[in-house]
Amino acid sequence: MTQPEYDDLWPGGPRFVRSGAGFALGTDSVLLADFAAQRRARRIADLGCGAGVLTVLLLRALEQAAAVGIELQPDAAQLARDNIRANGLSDRAQILCADLRAHRTLLPAGSFDLVVANPPYFAAGSGYTSPNPMRAHARDERTCTMQDICAAMAYLTRWGGSAALVHRPERLSELLCTLTAAGLEPKRLRTVAYKADAAPNLVLVEARRGGKPGLTVSPPLALCTPDGADSDEIRRIYHRRTQP
Repeated sequence: MTQPEYDDLWPGGPRFVRSGAGFALGTDSVLLADFAAQRRARRIADLGCGAGVLTVLLLRALEQAAAVGIELQPDAAQLARDNIRANGLSDRAQILCADLRAHRTLLPAGSFDLVVANPPYFAAGSGYTSPNPMRAHARDERTCTMQDICAAMAYLTRWGGSAALVHRPERLSELLCTLTAAGLEPKRLRTVAYKADAAPNLVLVEARRGGKPGLTVSPPLALCTPDGADSDEIRRIYHRRTQP
């Protein structure tokens, strides 16, 4: 049996199975981990955890935390277990190969301080569909809608706990309404763009279970400087040296 090959996200940093076989390490999970890790948490749930990138990054950032990942696709769930093992986190993480829509039968209500998700961005049947099942399920809502994600988040998040996710700006209004309807009050929002003068292509949102109305909009996160180099914030997130 061929052993998987791993790449380091940064020197001495987390290791992940080399991209391929339906798995690609995207910036969105890295940005969400940095955004969500600003909240102290001992118990974390990662919904639709895919290859476990978000789980690994959060456990490295929050050294006292333990996590449970839920993933429907068996191949992706196994990749998550491989990545967790490669990072020496097997004693702090558990991956359930299950349907998050059955959250009420999987885990106790209100048992997590932080619930995160990097969900499918597009409605089922819209646009391109990848022939690779793992990528197709990660792209669109064929097996899990925004309403499903928010309902599971609300059920699993303790009172006063946080839920954080990344999504597309064109669905922001729908996302905020869906979170509120589920009982999660949006509290913090940050847009992400390629450059400071470009339209955003991602949005990061944190909501609180039982929170009072009041949304803080953080300054936008630019991935690059005007000349195309990595921004200082991206260098911080990826542990790269700051240019002189």
